[in-house]
Amino acid sequence: MAAHSLSRTFAVATRTSCLFALETECTRSQLLLGARASQLRGFRGVSARGKGESLGKVEFGRGGMLRRRGSGGGDGKRGAAQAESSTLEKEKKKGLPEGYMEEMQQFLWKDLVHLFDEQGIDKSMYDDKVEFRDPITKYDSLNGYLINITVLRTVFRPIFELHSVKQTGPYEITTRWTMTMNFWIVLWQPQLLFTGVSIMRVNPETGKFNAHIDRWDSIENNEYFSFEGAKDVIRQMQYFKQPDLETPEYKVWKRTAVYQVREYEPVVMVETDCDSIAGSNNFNTVAGYIFGKNEKGEKMKMTTPVFTETTGSAPSASGAKLQIVLPSSCKSSELPAPEVEDVKIQQMDKRVAAVLRFNGKPTLEVVEEKKKILEQALKKDGLKMKGTFGLARYNDPGQTLPIFMKNEVLAWLEDFQLD
Repeated sequence: MAAHSLSRTFAVATRTSCLFALETECTRSQLLLGARASQLRGFRGVSARGKGESLGKVEFGRGGMLRRRGSGGGDGKRGAAQAESSTLEKEKKKGLPEGYMEEMQQFLWKDLVHLFDEQGIDKSMYDDKVEFRDPITKYDSLNGYLINITVLRTVFRPIFELHSVKQTGPYEITTRWTMTMNFWIVLWQPQLLFTGVSIMRVNPETGKFNAHIDRWDSIENNEYFSFEGAKDVIRQMQYFKQPDLETPEYKVWKRTAVYQVREYEPVVMVETDCDSIAGSNNFNTVAGYIFGKNEKGEKMKMTTPVFTETTGSAPSASGAKLQIVLPSSCKSSELPAPEVEDVKIQQMDKRVAAVLRFNGKPTLEVVEEKKKILEQALKKDGLKMKGTFGLARYNDPGQTLPIFMKNEVLAWLEDFQLD
Protein backbone atom coordinates (compact mmCIF):
# COMPACT_ATOMS: atom_id res chain seq x y z
CA MET A 1 0.00 0.00 0.00
CA ALA A 2 1.37 3.36 -0.98
CA ALA A 3 1.68 5.73 1.96
CA HIS A 4 0.21 8.67 0.05
CA SER A 5 -3.12 6.83 -0.36
CA LEU A 6 -3.51 6.73 3.42
CA SER A 7 -2.72 10.43 3.69
CA ARG A 8 -5.21 11.24 0.92
CA THR A 9 -7.92 9.16 2.61
CA PHE A 10 -7.46 11.00 5.87
CA ALA A 11 -7.34 14.40 4.16
CA VAL A 12 -10.67 13.78 2.37
CA ALA A 13 -12.26 12.73 5.65
CA THR A 14 -10.97 15.88 7.37
CA ARG A 15 -12.36 18.20 4.65
CA THR A 16 -15.69 16.38 4.82
CA SER A 17 -15.88 16.99 8.57
CA CYS A 18 -16.16 20.76 8.02
CA LEU A 19 -19.37 20.26 5.97
CA PHE A 20 -20.80 17.90 8.60
CA ALA A 21 -20.14 20.36 11.41
CA LEU A 22 -22.69 22.80 9.93
CA GLU A 23 -25.23 20.06 9.34
CA THR A 24 -25.00 18.93 12.98
CA GLU A 25 -26.93 21.97 14.21
CA CYS A 26 -29.73 21.32 11.73
CA THR A 27 -29.91 17.68 12.78
CA ARG A 28 -30.12 18.66 16.44
CA SER A 29 -33.15 20.84 15.71
CA GLN A 30 -34.81 18.08 13.74
CA LEU A 31 -34.35 15.68 16.61
CA LEU A 32 -35.98 18.06 19.05
CA LEU A 33 -39.01 18.35 16.74
CA GLY A 34 -39.23 14.57 16.51
CA ALA A 35 -38.35 14.50 12.83
CA ARG A 36 -36.45 11.59 11.41
CA ALA A 37 -32.87 12.65 10.60
CA SER A 38 -31.63 12.08 7.13
CA GLN A 39 -28.58 9.89 6.64
CA LEU A 40 -25.45 11.50 5.37
CA ARG A 41 -23.69 10.25 2.33
CA GLY A 42 -20.78 7.96 3.27
CA PHE A 43 -17.10 8.20 2.78
CA ARG A 44 -15.50 5.51 0.63
CA GLY A 45 -12.05 4.53 1.95
CA VAL A 46 -9.03 3.12 0.23
CA SER A 47 -9.18 -0.54 -0.67
CA ALA A 48 -7.84 -2.93 1.97
CA ARG A 49 -4.67 -4.87 1.24
CA GLY A 50 -4.40 -3.21 -2.16
CA LYS A 51 -6.87 -5.63 -3.75
CA GLY A 52 -9.53 -3.07 -4.58
CA GLU A 53 -12.13 -4.24 -2.09
CA SER A 54 -14.56 -1.59 -0.91
CA LEU A 55 -14.39 -0.70 2.78
CA GLY A 56 -17.99 -0.08 3.87
CA LYS A 57 -19.38 3.44 3.92
CA VAL A 58 -18.66 5.59 6.93
CA GLU A 59 -19.34 9.18 7.89
CA PHE A 60 -16.43 11.10 9.31
CA GLY A 61 -17.91 14.02 11.25
CA ARG A 62 -16.69 16.72 13.59
CA GLY A 63 -16.61 14.35 16.52
CA GLY A 64 -15.14 11.38 14.63
CA MET A 65 -16.73 8.43 12.83
CA LEU A 66 -20.55 8.48 12.67
CA ARG A 67 -22.35 5.53 11.12
CA ARG A 68 -25.85 7.06 11.51
CA ARG A 69 -27.02 10.43 12.62
CA GLY A 70 -30.38 11.58 14.08
CA SER A 71 -32.36 8.40 14.75
CA GLY A 72 -34.91 10.01 17.09
CA GLY A 73 -38.48 9.68 16.16
CA GLY A 74 -41.63 11.56 17.47
CA ASP A 75 -41.78 10.00 20.92
CA GLY A 76 -42.01 13.28 22.73
CA LYS A 77 -39.35 15.23 24.56
CA ARG A 78 -37.85 12.15 26.21
CA GLY A 79 -37.20 10.40 22.90
CA ALA A 80 -35.83 13.56 21.37
CA ALA A 81 -33.50 14.16 24.33
CA GLN A 82 -32.18 10.58 24.21
CA ALA A 83 -31.59 10.84 20.48
CA GLU A 84 -29.82 14.17 20.91
CA SER A 85 -27.63 12.76 23.69
CA SER A 86 -26.71 9.75 21.55
CA THR A 87 -25.80 11.97 18.63
CA LEU A 88 -23.67 14.28 20.79
CA GLU A 89 -21.86 11.29 22.31
CA LYS A 90 -21.00 10.06 18.85
CA GLU A 91 -19.76 13.50 17.87
CA LYS A 92 -17.43 13.57 20.88
CA LYS A 93 -15.73 10.33 19.85
CA LYS A 94 -12.74 10.81 17.64
CA GLY A 95 -11.83 8.17 15.14
CA LEU A 96 -10.47 7.21 11.76
CA PRO A 97 -12.22 5.98 8.61
CA GLU A 98 -13.26 2.34 8.72
CA GLY A 99 -10.41 0.06 7.68
CA TYR A 100 -7.75 2.73 8.22
CA MET A 101 -5.92 0.83 10.98
CA GLU A 102 -5.86 -2.30 8.84
CA GLU A 103 -4.28 -0.23 6.08
CA MET A 104 -1.69 1.03 8.55
CA GLN A 105 -0.81 -2.56 9.45
CA GLN A 106 -0.24 -3.35 5.79
CA PHE A 107 1.83 -0.19 5.49
CA LEU A 108 4.13 -1.31 8.33
CA TRP A 109 4.62 -4.75 6.78
CA LYS A 110 5.91 -3.08 3.63
CA ASP A 111 7.70 -0.09 5.15
CA LEU A 112 9.62 -1.55 8.10
CA VAL A 113 11.66 -3.86 5.88
CA HIS A 114 13.44 -0.66 4.81
CA LEU A 115 14.12 0.49 8.37
CA PHE A 116 17.89 0.15 8.04
CA ASP A 117 18.51 0.10 4.30
CA GLU A 118 19.31 2.98 1.97
CA GLN A 119 15.66 3.58 1.07
CA GLY A 120 14.65 4.07 4.69
CA ILE A 121 11.17 4.42 6.12
CA ASP A 122 8.48 6.66 4.64
CA LYS A 123 8.76 9.67 6.93
CA SER A 124 5.62 11.25 5.47
CA MET A 125 3.60 8.83 7.60
CA TYR A 126 4.99 10.19 10.88
CA ASP A 127 4.07 13.34 12.79
CA ASP A 128 6.78 15.97 13.24
CA LYS A 129 6.53 15.33 16.98
CA VAL A 130 7.19 11.61 17.30
CA GLU A 131 7.92 10.03 20.65
CA PHE A 132 10.61 7.39 20.22
CA ARG A 133 11.78 5.46 23.24
CA ASP A 134 13.65 2.28 23.99
CA PRO A 135 15.36 1.32 27.28
CA ILE A 136 18.49 3.39 26.56
CA THR A 137 17.44 5.93 23.90
CA LYS A 138 14.83 8.68 23.77
CA TYR A 139 13.79 11.26 21.14
CA ASP A 140 10.75 13.54 20.86
CA SER A 141 10.89 14.61 17.22
CA LEU A 142 10.89 13.08 13.76
CA ASN A 143 14.40 14.40 13.11
CA GLY A 144 15.70 12.77 16.28
CA TYR A 145 13.96 9.52 15.34
CA LEU A 146 15.59 9.53 11.89
CA ILE A 147 19.01 10.42 13.34
CA ASN A 148 18.78 7.43 15.68
CA ILE A 149 18.05 5.12 12.73
CA THR A 150 21.02 6.56 10.80
CA VAL A 151 23.41 6.06 13.72
CA LEU A 152 22.31 2.45 14.21
CA ARG A 153 22.67 1.76 10.49
CA THR A 154 26.18 3.25 10.39
CA VAL A 155 27.65 1.83 13.61
CA PHE A 156 25.92 -1.55 13.89
CA ARG A 157 24.73 -2.50 10.38
CA PRO A 158 21.54 -4.08 11.76
CA ILE A 159 19.66 -6.99 10.27
CA PHE A 160 15.97 -6.47 11.03
CA GLU A 161 13.42 -9.31 10.83
CA LEU A 162 9.73 -8.51 11.24
CA HIS A 163 7.68 -11.42 12.63
CA SER A 164 4.20 -10.00 13.22
CA VAL A 165 2.08 -6.85 12.95
CA LYS A 166 -1.25 -6.65 14.74
CA GLN A 167 -3.66 -4.05 16.11
CA THR A 168 -3.66 -4.00 19.92
CA GLY A 169 -5.73 -0.89 20.63
CA PRO A 170 -8.07 1.62 18.95
CA TYR A 171 -5.08 3.60 17.64
CA GLU A 172 -2.26 1.19 18.49
CA ILE A 173 -0.35 -1.39 16.43
CA THR A 174 2.22 -3.75 17.95
CA THR A 175 5.00 -5.34 15.91
CA ARG A 176 7.29 -8.21 16.97
CA TRP A 177 10.81 -8.41 15.61
CA THR A 178 14.37 -9.70 15.89
CA MET A 179 17.31 -7.35 15.34
CA THR A 180 20.92 -8.48 14.97
CA MET A 181 23.58 -5.79 15.21
CA ASN A 182 27.22 -6.25 14.27
CA PHE A 183 29.46 -3.86 16.22
CA TRP A 184 32.04 -3.79 13.44
CA ILE A 185 34.06 -0.81 14.74
CA VAL A 186 35.22 -2.90 17.75
CA LEU A 187 38.25 -5.13 17.14
CA TRP A 188 36.51 -8.44 17.91
CA GLN A 189 33.25 -7.32 16.24
CA PRO A 190 30.72 -8.64 18.78
CA GLN A 191 27.22 -9.46 17.63
CA LEU A 192 24.38 -7.91 19.63
CA LEU A 193 20.99 -9.57 19.45
CA PHE A 194 17.66 -8.08 20.54
CA THR A 195 14.11 -9.35 20.25
CA GLY A 196 11.00 -7.57 21.40
CA VAL A 197 7.96 -5.55 20.42
CA SER A 198 7.38 -2.02 19.13
CA ILE A 199 4.20 -0.23 20.14
CA MET A 200 3.24 2.11 17.29
CA ARG A 201 0.55 4.69 18.08
CA VAL A 202 -1.49 6.52 15.46
CA ASN A 203 -2.60 10.12 15.99
CA PRO A 204 -6.38 10.14 15.24
CA GLU A 205 -6.17 13.84 14.35
CA THR A 206 -3.59 13.38 11.57
CA GLY A 207 -3.74 9.68 10.74
CA LYS A 208 0.02 9.45 11.19
CA PHE A 209 2.28 7.68 13.67
CA ASN A 210 3.13 9.80 16.69
CA ALA A 211 4.84 7.22 18.95
CA HIS A 212 7.23 4.27 18.62
CA ILE A 213 7.98 2.53 21.92
CA ASP A 214 10.38 -0.44 21.97
CA ARG A 215 10.31 -3.11 24.65
CA TRP A 216 13.06 -5.76 24.84
CA ASP A 217 12.41 -9.37 25.84
CA SER A 218 15.75 -9.58 27.64
CA ILE A 219 15.03 -7.13 30.49
CA GLU A 220 12.29 -6.36 33.03
CA ASN A 221 12.71 -2.58 33.26
CA ASN A 222 12.01 -1.17 29.81
CA GLU A 223 11.54 2.42 30.94
CA TYR A 224 14.07 5.06 29.90
CA PHE A 225 16.83 5.18 31.18
CA SER A 226 17.21 1.49 32.05
CA PHE A 227 20.51 0.51 33.67
CA GLU A 228 19.37 -3.07 33.19
CA GLY A 229 19.18 -2.36 29.45
CA ALA A 230 22.67 -0.83 29.42
CA LYS A 231 24.05 -3.88 31.24
CA ASP A 232 22.36 -6.13 28.70
CA VAL A 233 24.18 -4.34 25.87
CA ILE A 234 27.56 -4.52 27.63
CA ARG A 235 27.10 -8.19 28.52
CA GLN A 236 26.64 -9.07 24.86
CA MET A 237 29.98 -7.52 23.98
CA GLN A 238 31.86 -10.37 25.66
CA TYR A 239 34.45 -11.99 23.43
CA PHE A 240 33.88 -15.57 22.30
CA LYS A 241 36.29 -17.33 19.98
CA GLN A 242 34.53 -19.12 17.14
CA PRO A 243 36.31 -20.95 14.31
CA ASP A 244 35.66 -19.74 10.79
CA LEU A 245 33.69 -22.84 9.88
CA GLU A 246 30.18 -23.46 8.59
CA THR A 247 27.50 -23.58 11.30
CA PRO A 248 23.89 -24.83 11.12
CA GLU A 249 21.40 -22.21 9.98
CA TYR A 250 18.80 -21.01 12.45
CA LYS A 251 16.44 -18.14 13.12
CA VAL A 252 16.16 -16.49 16.55
CA TRP A 253 12.53 -15.96 17.52
CA LYS A 254 13.13 -14.66 21.02
CA ARG A 255 15.98 -13.76 23.35
CA THR A 256 15.43 -13.46 27.08
CA ALA A 257 17.93 -12.69 29.84
CA VAL A 258 18.69 -16.43 30.11
CA TYR A 259 18.16 -18.06 26.73
CA GLN A 260 17.43 -17.72 23.02
CA VAL A 261 14.63 -19.53 21.22
CA ARG A 262 16.01 -20.75 17.89
CA GLU A 263 14.41 -22.54 14.98
CA TYR A 264 17.04 -24.74 13.33
CA GLU A 265 16.84 -25.62 9.66
CA PRO A 266 17.00 -29.30 8.65
CA VAL A 267 20.52 -30.79 8.74
CA VAL A 268 22.30 -34.06 8.07
CA MET A 269 24.48 -35.41 10.89
CA VAL A 270 26.84 -38.27 11.53
CA GLU A 271 26.69 -39.62 15.06
CA THR A 272 27.95 -42.31 17.37
CA ASP A 273 27.57 -43.29 21.01
CA CYS A 274 29.13 -41.17 23.77
CA ASP A 275 29.57 -41.64 27.52
CA SER A 276 27.74 -38.44 28.56
CA ILE A 277 26.47 -35.13 27.27
CA ALA A 278 29.81 -33.54 28.22
CA GLY A 279 31.88 -36.49 27.04
CA SER A 280 34.18 -36.64 24.03
CA ASN A 281 35.06 -40.30 23.71
CA ASN A 282 34.56 -41.64 20.19
CA PHE A 283 35.06 -38.15 18.72
CA ASN A 284 37.79 -39.45 16.44
CA THR A 285 35.47 -42.25 15.36
CA VAL A 286 32.70 -39.94 14.17
CA ALA A 287 35.11 -37.30 12.84
CA GLY A 288 36.83 -40.02 10.84
CA TYR A 289 33.79 -40.18 8.55
CA ILE A 290 34.35 -36.56 7.50
CA PHE A 291 38.07 -37.10 7.02
CA GLY A 292 37.58 -39.99 4.58
CA LYS A 293 36.67 -43.09 6.55
CA ASN A 294 33.68 -43.92 4.37
CA GLU A 295 33.11 -46.34 1.51
CA LYS A 296 34.17 -43.79 -1.11
CA GLY A 297 37.08 -42.32 0.83
CA GLU A 298 35.40 -38.93 0.36
CA LYS A 299 36.67 -36.06 2.50
CA MET A 300 34.36 -33.27 3.68
CA LYS A 301 34.83 -29.93 5.38
CA MET A 302 34.61 -29.76 9.16
CA THR A 303 31.76 -27.76 10.67
CA THR A 304 31.09 -26.28 14.10
CA PRO A 305 29.76 -26.86 16.72
CA VAL A 306 30.17 -30.46 17.77
CA PHE A 307 26.92 -31.59 19.42
CA THR A 308 26.27 -34.12 22.13
CA GLU A 309 22.70 -35.02 22.96
CA THR A 310 20.90 -37.07 25.57
CA THR A 311 17.31 -37.96 26.34
CA GLY A 312 18.06 -38.70 29.99
CA SER A 313 16.99 -36.53 32.90
CA ALA A 314 20.62 -35.77 33.80
CA PRO A 315 23.59 -34.78 31.60
CA SER A 316 25.44 -37.91 32.74
CA ALA A 317 22.61 -40.20 31.65
CA SER A 318 23.44 -43.07 29.35
CA GLY A 319 22.27 -43.03 25.76
CA ALA A 320 24.16 -39.89 24.81
CA LYS A 321 25.08 -39.31 21.18
CA LEU A 322 28.04 -37.37 19.79
CA GLN A 323 27.09 -35.61 16.54
CA ILE A 324 28.80 -33.62 13.79
CA VAL A 325 26.70 -31.65 11.30
CA LEU A 326 27.73 -32.27 7.70
CA PRO A 327 28.19 -29.35 5.27
CA SER A 328 24.92 -27.97 3.87
CA SER A 329 25.98 -29.07 0.38
CA CYS A 330 25.68 -32.74 1.46
CA LYS A 331 22.49 -34.63 0.65
CA SER A 332 21.66 -37.68 2.73
CA SER A 333 20.65 -39.70 -0.36
CA GLU A 334 24.08 -39.16 -1.95
CA LEU A 335 26.34 -39.71 1.07
CA PRO A 336 28.73 -42.68 1.17
CA ALA A 337 28.14 -45.27 3.87
CA PRO A 338 30.40 -45.14 6.96
CA GLU A 339 33.22 -47.66 7.26
CA VAL A 340 32.58 -48.05 10.99
CA GLU A 341 29.37 -49.82 11.95
CA ASP A 342 28.79 -47.64 15.04
CA VAL A 343 28.69 -44.46 12.97
CA LYS A 344 25.21 -43.56 11.70
CA ILE A 345 23.90 -40.91 9.31
CA GLN A 346 20.88 -39.02 10.62
CA GLN A 347 18.55 -36.57 8.88
CA MET A 348 17.28 -33.97 11.36
CA ASP A 349 14.09 -32.08 10.49
CA LYS A 350 13.42 -28.46 11.36
CA ARG A 351 13.12 -28.10 15.14
CA VAL A 352 13.06 -25.46 17.88
CA ALA A 353 15.44 -25.21 20.84
CA ALA A 354 15.96 -22.97 23.85
CA VAL A 355 19.68 -22.19 24.04
CA LEU A 356 21.76 -20.95 26.97
CA ARG A 357 25.24 -19.70 26.04
CA PHE A 358 28.25 -19.77 28.36
CA ASN A 359 32.03 -19.65 28.26
CA GLY A 360 34.65 -21.73 30.05
CA LYS A 361 35.48 -25.40 30.02
CA PRO A 362 32.26 -27.44 29.63
CA THR A 363 32.81 -30.06 32.31
CA LEU A 364 29.97 -32.34 33.33
CA GLU A 365 29.40 -30.36 36.54
CA VAL A 366 29.24 -27.05 34.69
CA VAL A 367 26.90 -28.43 32.03
CA GLU A 368 24.59 -29.87 34.69
CA GLU A 369 24.44 -26.48 36.45
CA LYS A 370 23.65 -24.62 33.20
CA LYS A 371 21.01 -27.20 32.28
CA LYS A 372 19.22 -26.63 35.61
CA ILE A 373 19.26 -22.85 35.09
CA LEU A 374 17.77 -23.32 31.62
CA GLU A 375 15.10 -25.74 32.85
CA GLN A 376 14.01 -23.37 35.62
CA ALA A 377 13.74 -20.43 33.22
CA LEU A 378 11.70 -22.43 30.71
CA LYS A 379 9.30 -23.69 33.36
CA LYS A 380 8.86 -20.14 34.66
CA ASP A 381 8.03 -18.94 31.15
CA GLY A 382 5.64 -21.83 30.54
CA LEU A 383 7.54 -23.41 27.65
CA LYS A 384 7.13 -27.13 27.04
CA MET A 385 10.31 -29.22 26.78
CA LYS A 386 10.58 -32.49 24.89
CA GLY A 387 13.00 -33.92 27.43
CA THR A 388 15.92 -33.98 24.99
CA PHE A 389 18.94 -31.86 25.89
CA GLY A 390 22.13 -31.07 24.05
CA LEU A 391 25.53 -29.44 24.39
CA ALA A 392 27.15 -27.47 21.57
CA ARG A 393 30.93 -26.99 21.71
CA TYR A 394 32.45 -24.60 19.19
CA ASN A 395 36.17 -24.73 19.97
CA ASP A 396 39.09 -27.10 19.89
CA PRO A 397 39.90 -27.47 23.61
CA GLY A 398 43.58 -27.93 22.81
CA GLN A 399 43.84 -24.57 21.02
CA THR A 400 41.48 -22.28 22.96
CA LEU A 401 41.77 -20.76 26.42
CA PRO A 402 38.76 -21.75 28.56
CA ILE A 403 37.73 -18.11 29.11
CA PHE A 404 37.24 -17.68 25.36
CA MET A 405 35.45 -20.97 24.73
CA LYS A 406 31.93 -20.72 23.33
CA ASN A 407 29.48 -23.36 24.57
CA GLU A 408 25.71 -23.74 24.56
CA VAL A 409 23.24 -25.95 26.41
CA LEU A 410 20.12 -26.73 24.37
CA ALA A 411 16.65 -27.90 25.38
CA TRP A 412 14.49 -28.97 22.47
CA LEU A 413 10.99 -27.49 22.68
CA GLU A 414 7.56 -28.77 21.81
CA ASP A 415 4.70 -26.72 20.33
CA PHE A 416 6.47 -23.36 20.64
CA GLN A 417 4.29 -20.41 19.70
CA LEU A 418 5.64 -16.88 19.38
CA ASP A 419 3.46 -14.50 21.40
